[in-house]
Amino acid sequence: MKNKVYFASDFHFGIPNHDRSLEREALFIRWLDMARVDASEIYLMGDLFDFWFEYKTAIPKGYTRLLGKLAEITDSGIPVHLFRGNHDMWAFSYLTEEIHIELHRAPEFKTFGSKHFYLAHGDGLGPGDNGYKFLKCVFSNRFNQWLFRWLHPDIGIRMALYWSHRSRYAAQEREKHDEDITRRVIEKRLTTHSRQVLSEHPDLNFLIYGHYHLPSEIELNTHCRQFVLGDWLTHFSYAVFDGNDVTLNYFK
Repeated sequence: MKNKVYFASDFHFGIPNHDRSLEREALFIRWLDMARVDASEIYLMGDLFDFWFEYKTAIPKGYTRLLGKLAEITDSGIPVHLFRGNHDMWAFSYLTEEIHIELHRAPEFKTFGSKHFYLAHGDGLGPGDNGYKFLKCVFSNRFNQWLFRWLHPDIGIRMALYWSHRSRYAAQEREKHDEDITRRVIEKRLTTHSRQVLSEHPDLNFLIYGHYHLPSEIELNTHCRQFVLGDWLTHFSYAVFDGNDVTLNYFK
């Protein structure tokens, strides 16, 4: 029976180069084939691409196998959702119109069976990180998006990929040196946010995030847990809800 809900996040397809990204893409396609066997829905919690921008008549080249597989899954009747992350916030209508992926632009509350969920990419939530929150406002501004669209795709996409790669590599180096730093950031920002949400919605059972690249599970109270999904750069981790509980898993 198709009664499970799958969650995965932070794939950053496009880095570090075409060949290695294609290897990870092939692995993820195998995961999609595994998940579709018993999935009622699939949630991709952000940063599917390391950079994505939709011009009126052009999109970044590549990802043919991935997009084809996602279209195959949605055509079979399994809903696929994408929460836009900080690397694919410029996804607009193409993925919905062509692939039938449902885009989510803000955190959402969902109910699966008798369990209540709070779902979000995770960037910019919680206290602090004001510099990033300002940049997110800049990049989300419709006028700035309109200005960027006037750059020829060969210029705009190449320039954006350069800065996107630098940002991702810098974050990876920090994560490699000390995972405890990431854990402390999760606790300081994300878990603080989760506790605030839980205080306003005490019936929640699970809060699920991406963004931080470190798989983790935190018990917030006796009936509610927070999950960070990890990534598909180093951990190849995901979560699955079986109708009763959520578990973190690894796909290799």
